[in-house]
Amino acid sequence: MKNTFMLDVSNVSVIFGKVTLFDNLYLSMHEGEKLTLSGPSGSGKSTLLRCIIGFAPFSGAIHIDSEPLNTHTVWRLRRKVAYVDQEPDLGPGQVREALKRPFSYKANHAVNFDPHRVDSLFERFLLPQSLQSKEVRTLSGGEKQRVALIAALLLKRPLLLLDEAASALDANSKHQVREYLREQSELTILSVSHDTRDFTLSNSVFNIEALKKEEAR
Repeated sequence: MKNTFMLDVSNVSVIFGKVTLFDNLYLSMHEGEKLTLSGPSGSGKSTLLRCIIGFAPFSGAIHIDSEPLNTHTVWRLRRKVAYVDQEPDLGPGQVREALKRPFSYKANHAVNFDPHRVDSLFERFLLPQSLQSKEVRTLSGGEKQRVALIAALLLKRPLLLLDEAASALDANSKHQVREYLREQSELTILSVSHDTRDFTLSNSVFNIEALKKEEAR
């Protein structure tokens, strides 16, 4: 684990109109650290993740792998971050096509699609191999979430953001996913969850309301 931070959120504020979601928030994570954010709906957990990938405006400073996030660096830094939300959009076509599609993008040309790893992750996440030939639109919510997570893992990005990304999984599937992610010692994971069982994935659990009041290091 490096001494530098993979993610450093410093003095970050988000204000929409007259509503302040959070003000002067601090959060930092070393490489390989796993952290879960809890808190009530509407407290800004999902918005914070969107700030980190440059999808929501903020004031303050966010650094990813020691580089500041701004309009000049956002596209480059997104190549270091994978994001999976509660209702992922996998696009049209078959599941295997959806998994291969990101590798046609210029941002991912440095990474090769690995069909053997796909098969391995399907087995680990309790998905039948036959699912790869199914149409995305026929998938259940839990199947879609696991496929989206596999797609994110295939890109081999060092920072993974999960926004209720396992909420539709049954207990056994969720356990398998948590165990696999916990084993990835070099992968930094910031997750949002209301399920206290998901907290076992993480080294630390913070209520976002506490982060609004003091620095989390």
